[in-house]
Amino acid sequence: MATLQLTDIHKSYGDVQIIKGVNLGIEDREFCVFVGPSGCGKSTLLRMIAGLEEITSGDLTIDGQRVNDVPPSDRGLAMVFQSYALYPHMTVEDNMGFSLRLAGVPKEERRKKVGEAAKVLHLDKLLARKPKELSGGQRQRVAIGRAIVRKPKVFLFDEPLSNLDAALRVTTRNELIRQQHELGTTTIYVTHDQVEAMTMGDRICIMNRGETVQIGKPLEVYRAPADTFVARFLGSPAMNLLAATLRRDGAGHRLDLAGTTVPVADCYPPAVLAPFVDRPIIAGIRPEDIYETATQPGCARPAGVTASIVAVEPLGAETLLMLSLPAQSEECIARVGRDTLRRHGEAATLFLDAAALHLFDPGTTKALPRATADAAGG
Repeated sequence: MATLQLTDIHKSYGDVQIIKGVNLGIEDREFCVFVGPSGCGKSTLLRMIAGLEEITSGDLTIDGQRVNDVPPSDRGLAMVFQSYALYPHMTVEDNMGFSLRLAGVPKEERRKKVGEAAKVLHLDKLLARKPKELSGGQRQRVAIGRAIVRKPKVFLFDEPLSNLDAALRVTTRNELIRQQHELGTTTIYVTHDQVEAMTMGDRICIMNRGETVQIGKPLEVYRAPADTFVARFLGSPAMNLLAATLRRDGAGHRLDLAGTTVPVADCYPPAVLAPFVDRPIIAGIRPEDIYETATQPGCARPAGVTASIVAVEPLGAETLLMLSLPAQSEECIARVGRDTLRRHGEAATLFLDAAALHLFDPGTTKALPRATADAAGG
């Protein structure tokens, strides 16, 4: 097993900076997910860890040893790519054991290691088949098995599920989680899919434009996004960002928001709010924190707003309401129960949970800091 430390890692191509000073420590046996939109630099960062891309500046250490100049084959890593890259003329057994054969491992020992890995991956009954006889999920497991037999210190996954259909992605994702728990190998996983990041990672590293925007446990990041980018990126549907004006109201503060008055939660210290009084501010609310009635369980501090329902999207277990709110340039989304009676085109009073509002600086887009106890609980 292994620990990794990335210290002020940069990557440039000429004058173009791709990775801009990444600092990250990954613990032994941890499942760490790099997530972000296409082009944010997550795969480039993974390839730098693997040794497939040179590090322009900074230090990469594995178990305390600096490995910037160590060849990929000597870093103790195994990488699984988006493409399975299986040899079509070889059986599953030969594909999984190919790297061991190249390393000169005797045939009997090779078969033993392949058999052990195949059993973990539920491939032991498929060892005689060729890749064309396998499903997409089975082929991906063979590619993973090829990495497992090397017994690496660290697994690197570069969007391994993106070629699978939706149902197979879920199945294979669950298998990967189970395998990582059973094997206990330190794992770094790259994806652009925030659902994969939320469900798979012990910690997630959200990247944007070559920088790490926020690092933390999935639910902690979801509940306390560092800025509007994270707020909109993590979550499906995304957090609603609403234009508001902050007012001081006696001993407390309130928001003029969407034609109504919304009290500001006590978690925001007065000193933090003071610079924004009588100024525009961004208020964020998750779709699940908008309710149809003020008495629904979970709605701690209801604030009613009048909305025009633009569209109704029944999803089976839940329904999404697309809303047009007063004084807002963008539509808002509410996640409500499957039995809702709301219909397209009607006006309705819905309730924002004021206790669940997030406040952001419209200039920097950074989240306003909450009191420590609230930040821990979301």
